[in-house]
Amino acid sequence: MAGVVVVGESLIDIVQRADGATVEHAGGSAANVAVALARLGRPVEFVTAYADDARGAVLARHLNQSAVGVAGDPFSLERTATALATIADDGSASYTFDIDWRLNPLPDLAPLVVHTCSIGAVLSPGADDVRRLLEVLRPTATVSYDVNARPAVTGTGPEVVRAVEEVAALADLVKASDEDLEALYPDDSLEGSVERLLGLGPSAVVVTRGRQGASWYGAAGRVDVYGVEVAVADTIGAGDTFGAAVIDALWDLDALGGRLTGLSDEQIAGVMRHAARAAAVTVSRPGADPPYRHELL
Repeated sequence: MAGVVVVGESLIDIVQRADGATVEHAGGSAANVAVALARLGRPVEFVTAYADDARGAVLARHLNQSAVGVAGDPFSLERTATALATIADDGSASYTFDIDWRLNPLPDLAPLVVHTCSIGAVLSPGADDVRRLLEVLRPTATVSYDVNARPAVTGTGPEVVRAVEEVAALADLVKASDEDLEALYPDDSLEGSVERLLGLGPSAVVVTRGRQGASWYGAAGRVDVYGVEVAVADTIGAGDTFGAAVIDALWDLDALGGRLTGLSDEQIAGVMRHAARAAAVTVSRPGADPPYRHELL
């Protein structure tokens, strides 16, 4: 048993900049994670969906160039999904999506770790396939889940919360930004939201706060790390890179392949610092462009 399975959406980011110019980048939260892990030297099988069209060909080339293996047949959509990303003066991005999400039948998979995230984990009908895959793989694989809420696609409210919590209940590690938690639980504090997620069963919840750093919450308490100061080109793919780098660092600790337990505060802090460094590289350049391992040495 070896490698990582990433399951979720891939799409084309159509980036609209402040000067009105637009440029297209291959992206999608899950695709960004798969690429980031592959660039860090991890063997990746990617379960995704796009169309047999020009934009699908762009995605296929992008994944191939970073040595991401595509598991099964990805051609399950009539058109490849897109996200119109508008970049603000501070580099932050807001999105308008055109997306469908469904999966073709999958081959047998036996990974060390399985990661899902964002739209693919909660948007039907594909989300049902994602949950079934997690249930099948969970007995022998560590499950990582990045909430990465997209209210523009899924909306908000009890149904979205239920969908997120169903996935979180299957996960060993849940990652969410402070903005994700605000969208899910607008009437609760950040700490209350974290406690709610931990109560579903994961070993840890990681909360990212952009420039303000990130925190790991688990049974032994909380571990905080600072963000890394860089000149920001845009924030596209930053959270995805952070999540991938968490998996990468846990891999180095031989902590994957089952439930996520037994980590010291020092080890956790090292994991989080590694993730913060990787995310800083991504925000320093346009689009979802995660670092290669040599860039972090």
